[in-house]
Formats: sequence, C-alpha cells, structure tokens
Amino acid sequence: MATTQLEKPEGGGPGDLVLRTLRAMPRAWNRFWRLVALYMPKRLYARSLIIVIAPMILLQSVVAFVFMERHWQTVTQRLSQATISDIAAVIDMMETYPHDADYANIIRIAQDRMQLKVDLLPPDPLPPPGPKPFFSILDEALSSEITRQINRPFWIDTVGNSNVVEVRVQLEGKVLRVFVRRSQAYASNTHIFLIWMVGTSLVLLMIAIPFLRNQIRPILTLAEAAESFGKGRPMPRDFRPRGAEEVRRAGFAFIQMRERIERQIEQRTAMLTGVSHDLRTILTRFKLQLALAGGKSETKAALNQDIDDMQSMLEGYLSFARGEAAEDTGRFDLNAYFQKLGEEAQLRGCKLTTTLTGDPAVHVRPNAFARLLSNVIGNAFRYAKTVEVHANHGRGSLTVTIDDDGPGIAPDKREEVFKPFLRLDEARNLDASGTGLGLSIARDIARSHGGDISLEDSPLGGLRAVIKVPA
Repeated sequence: MATTQLEKPEGGGPGDLVLRTLRAMPRAWNRFWRLVALYMPKRLYARSLIIVIAPMILLQSVVAFVFMERHWQTVTQRLSQATISDIAAVIDMMETYPHDADYANIIRIAQDRMQLKVDLLPPDPLPPPGPKPFFSILDEALSSEITRQINRPFWIDTVGNSNVVEVRVQLEGKVLRVFVRRSQAYASNTHIFLIWMVGTSLVLLMIAIPFLRNQIRPILTLAEAAESFGKGRPMPRDFRPRGAEEVRRAGFAFIQMRERIERQIEQRTAMLTGVSHDLRTILTRFKLQLALAGGKSETKAALNQDIDDMQSMLEGYLSFARGEAAEDTGRFDLNAYFQKLGEEAQLRGCKLTTTLTGDPAVHVRPNAFARLLSNVIGNAFRYAKTVEVHANHGRGSLTVTIDDDGPGIAPDKREEVFKPFLRLDEARNLDASGTGLGLSIARDIARSHGGDISLEDSPLGGLRAVIKVPA
C-alpha cells in the first residue's frame, strides 16, 4: 500500500513564527542598548546625574499627565457646565417672559446672582470662527456644553481678553452676548501646582548635585592616581582614600598594590646590581689575567673581544630588567634631540629628515625616553641610508613616526620582535649589542609611559615605527 508524506509549508506554522520572534527579541534588545550606549555620556558624573534626574522627570511627567487628564480637565468641564447652565437659564427666562421688552430684570438677575454680564445685540450674523489655540481645554468644554444644553448657533472667544470669555448665542430676532470671567469656567489655579512641582524638583536637584559631586570626586581622584602610576609619574601628594566605604577600600588597595610593586622593583634592581657588580669583577679579573699572560696576540684579542661582548650583554640585561622605572618625569626637548640626531646621521653617512609639529617640550622621563628613541632610530641608521623622523605633539599626546628605506621586517615577524632575547636571522637585527633586547626595552619604556610602539610598512620601502605616548 503506497503512502504519501505531507510536506511542511515553507512559511511554517504559528509556532515557528513565535519561536522566531522569541529568538529575535534578545538581538533586538542588545541592539537597543548598544544604541543607547552610543549616545549616553561617557563620564561617571554625567551618567549619575541622568540616573538621578531621569526618574524624577519621568515621575513628574506621569503626575502632571494624570493631573491634567483627570483633575484639570474634570474641574474645567464641571465649571464650564455650570456656566453654560446659567446662560441656558437666562435664555429660558427670556423665552418664558417675553413681555419684558428690554429684559432689564433678567439682565440684572444674571449680573447680580450669576456674575454674568448680558447684552442684547441686533440680529446680525455671528462673527466667523476665530483661530483656535493649540491647546485649550476651555474651548472644547464650552463648545460641547453649549451644543448639549442650548443647541443653537453660537460663537465663543477665549483668546481676545485673557480674563474674560465672550459667548454669543443666536436667538430669534436677537443675539445674546454674555461676558464671563475666565475663572468661572476654567480651573485657573493649575499653574500653582506646576510651580510647586518644578520648584520642589529644583530644590531636590540643588541638594542632590553637590552631594553626588562629593561622592564621585574620590573615584575621579583614584582614577587619576592610577593613571599617573601607569604612566610612571609620581602619585599626587594630596591623594588619600576618601568617600564611600567601597571607594576607600579601593583606594587603600591601590596604595598597597603600588607599594608592593615599588618594593619588588627595588629588590629586583638591588639584586641585579649586586649580580652585575660580581660579574664585572670577574670580567675585570679576566682582562688582567689576559694582559699579564703571554701568548699569541691574535688569541688575546679574540678573548678580549669575548669579554667585551659579555660585558655589553650584561649591561643590556641589566637595563632591560631595571626598565628605567626609578627616573622622575621632566622636560624633554625634541628640537635639541633632533640636532643630536643630525650629528649622528652625519657620522654614520645617513640622510636624515626631521619635522616637528606642535610644542617641542614634552613631559616624560628624559633619559628613558631618549633611550627609547635611540634604540629605534639607531636601528634605522644601521640598516638604512635614508631616515625620516616626524614628531606630532598635540592634544596631550606625542606621536613619533620613523620611516627608513632599509630591508624592513616581515609582517608575521613584527610582533615577535618585541619578545625579549629574540634576534632576527633575516633582514635586520633590532639590537646593536646582539642580545635581542633593543626593541623589548623600547616597548617597555613606551608602555611605562602609558603608550606603545607599532611596526608598519614604510612609504620609503623599509620599516615604519610609530611611537605613541601621552605627553
């Protein structure tokens, strides 16, 4: 017996639609919050103000809407209803007692008992409708009540005189004109509620903003101290943990961390200094023994060269481990340094071009920064004939770009050369001493300033080194 299999429609059933909707909701929610984060302020103080102000504005908007919708509109509707009822009663009296030609008694009763100023006009056509205000509950309330209670042609003016409302009703052979005080038909004390609401909000903000600023200031101070420490600058003298308990704990933890790091650096530097002293003593003894010993001059020269290489390597290891971290920040003159570079380029027979944009004085650790530039630019002198150096100092940062026409470095090797003790067997070696520490020391100094070094292709055909540091 043959069987047939029913195929599922391509569009799927209602269950598939629900599943697709549920799966799309998290993605839409994430896109919404990414859009909100894009336009939100980035500073903590501004975001904290939004957290305080936004709920207040939302709450007051809801309260104002409920008040306007329920209280204000309801009160205005009832006042308008009572006013139109009085006008309808005047019309009924005029129609009930038509023997009074000038309706003097009715006009007097309306003015004394109903607070209405009533006039009778000739049976001329009513004026054309005037412009309606953009937002007027009174116009809507009066129009609806006249239509419901009187149901005759009418004309109202709530714009002309701010304190008086004029109503004209077309009667048989005459036009009834009534002047009503606005307060009789309109809830005119609503602005008091709005003033109180806005005034209390301003008072709350005046209290909340200084308090919020005092709570955020310790966090900003802690961030500045951490940033200064990350750039190798001394911590501000007036820094001390303050504020909320969590902020104080973070401040004390930062101070303890900084002290531990400084002690570790001091211990490491002292240990390496001792090791260096011991090794230098041994190397000096080797040199004396070679000077006193006899033998071939070629052999002695080779041994002396080995000793010099060992001493150079020892100095390189010590400099890398020390990292120039103990030096204080100071003023570094780029113009003076570029002049020295010009002299060095002449000695090496290289063509050097230097350009500077911005202030030549930068605030860095002078000796360490000079060594950073010397390691990178000196490498370009060794492997290139043309070197171009451009420095751009502005907006709190310094960017130094070094271009050369040397052999360059392969793209897949550019990140590896920053590793300590790595020496390139091809193209070029970035360390004069042969220890493989030149670029590692340079990056370590750049990062201790809060910056970094990157390698790219140069327009000259060689290597481009980009040094970026805050200054």
